[in-house]
Amino acid sequence: MKLTKKSHACVRLEKDGRTLVLDPGAFSEEDAALGADAILVTHEHPDHFDESRLRAAMENNPAAEIWTLRAVAEKISSAFPGRVHSVGHGDTFTAAGFDVQVHGELHAVIHPDIPRITNVGYLVDGGRVFHPGDALTVPDHPVETLMLPVMAPWSKISEVIDYVRELKPQRAYDIHDALLTDLARPIYDRQIGQLGGSEHLRLTPGESAEV
Repeated sequence: MKLTKKSHACVRLEKDGRTLVLDPGAFSEEDAALGADAILVTHEHPDHFDESRLRAAMENNPAAEIWTLRAVAEKISSAFPGRVHSVGHGDTFTAAGFDVQVHGELHAVIHPDIPRITNVGYLVDGGRVFHPGDALTVPDHPVETLMLPVMAPWSKISEVIDYVRELKPQRAYDIHDALLTDLARPIYDRQIGQLGGSEHLRLTPGESAEV
């Protein structure tokens, strides 16, 4: 499986000539979802869900489909009848040849005064890749490659390190990093790499790896 990092939380997975895109939001490239056979969206925040990017991808490929939680599906399903699917915790499905399990229900707490929204994570191909969205969800299945939300208004680095320790993936690639400055990156790399207990890696936007 080929994994390509796009800006912020967006990831492209390619296998057997088909492409699965996760979270092509407003902080990602305008063409982040173009060419996708299937798109997964974890929640409704604009850095993960951008309607214009989804519409462009769906119009570019009339066979493309979207799987997401109800709050997002309600915003776009009328434009693409039968091609947008609502999912929730515990659901399983196949998208563009990838087997997907849904884990999680709520976004991480940003502040007690801010209502929590729904958020789901996607475990792809039996744990080869896990994208948790904006939550530190622990799936009931081993994870080979964790897409690690490394920096967010709702987290601190100790929580990120403990999350890696709890999941024990073979490797963790940074995502959710658009707000992380170049000055801070070496600090995060060193602390997560030394304390997390798993191989900690980072791809620049557009860079790929085999997983």
